Amino acid sequence: MIGISKLYCGTIEASDPLRYGRKSKNLPSHLLQFSADKKPVVVWNVTKACNLRCIHCYAKADPNPAPDELTTEEGFRLLEDLAQFGCPVVLFSGGEPLVRPDILDLIKKATSLGMRAVLSTNGVLIDENLAKELKKLGLSYVGISLDGGREVHDRFRGVKGAFDKVISAIEACKKESLKVGLRFTINKLNAQEIPKIFDLVEEMEIPRICFYHLVYAGRGTKLVEMDLSHEETRYWVDYIIDRTKEIHDKGLKVEVLTVDNHADGPYLYLRMKREGNPRAEEVYELLKMNGGNNSGVGIGCVSWNGDVHADQFWRHYSFGNVRERPFSEIWMDTSDPLMAKLKEKKKHVKGRCAKCRFLEVCAGNFRVRAEAVTGDVWAPDPACYLTDEEIGIA
Repeated sequence: MIGISKLYCGTIEASDPLRYGRKSKNLPSHLLQFSADKKPVVVWNVTKACNLRCIHCYAKADPNPAPDELTTEEGFRLLEDLAQFGCPVVLFSGGEPLVRPDILDLIKKATSLGMRAVLSTNGVLIDENLAKELKKLGLSYVGISLDGGREVHDRFRGVKGAFDKVISAIEACKKESLKVGLRFTINKLNAQEIPKIFDLVEEMEIPRICFYHLVYAGRGTKLVEMDLSHEETRYWVDYIIDRTKEIHDKGLKVEVLTVDNHADGPYLYLRMKREGNPRAEEVYELLKMNGGNNSGVGIGCVSWNGDVHADQFWRHYSFGNVRERPFSEIWMDTSDPLMAKLKEKKKHVKGRCAKCRFLEVCAGNFRVRAEAVTGDVWAPDPACYLTDEEIGIA
């Protein structure tokens, strides 16, 4: 996760996370990515059921809940363990988390334990009454997926009218002063929609937008050929940086982030160096605090049946199940060779990743993407778009 607005527009300084000792439990949410202890943010896919049929779903969701989903009581025990372990955030995902009947009880439990609760949703079910209830429960943030304008979004989501329901959901959240933002996954089918997304963010004064690079997992695996070329990626990352600066210069307080490709960090730094930006070296210090990809360290995933994964995309490999052992125990058990290597992944990456001068700020990027394309977990991430010259190996 690379905070474009934070880094390029200077909305934070390197001293800001240091002021809190870089401890997860003390850091405000906008600085969590710079924590030193890297207590994991946990994505909990609470159900396999979903009311849409998105072509890029990593969870391979369908209309029906899985028969072995964690019960309410098992969910409560999971949340109690996460809180005691020091997890700063639990992100309720799916499927579509709002179709789970006890989702409000689970959110209430998480917030009562002192954790930040975040919701990742398609937004279709959020109306004014639900937004009011979510606000009352202390939900920190609602991230709503959007794939473009009306025609493109409805095609991606497989349901006519999905776009209009997203707009209604945003309006409902804003009315209740419930922080809301957009989640946009970039690929060849919708990259041209990015300008429209920025226009919407400005028009509706949406406070946060996350641009996700494509990860080859779930139904998204079929879209490997639909990932952007390296040249296209560079073009759109530059566009995102430029539009972010425009918004900032207009005085609009919008947090813009890119997610799931840590090459964005060095790319931003190199651009700032070319531009003679005096903050370039301070930005590099912040990127080092960020630390790059955190799968198996600062982010983890619990599936609907209790299986524990390195992140929400690595669902084909489980380290254990919370029905048998607490998440906290599974997470710290390095007897599993993969878990042990993920804790120190910079020592195990191969090829150009191992030689890259930016390894300390990227950590070798997404291992699951490398495995999907090459069959080797430790091979270079095929989505890294930096040139050999830029990474210092030419």
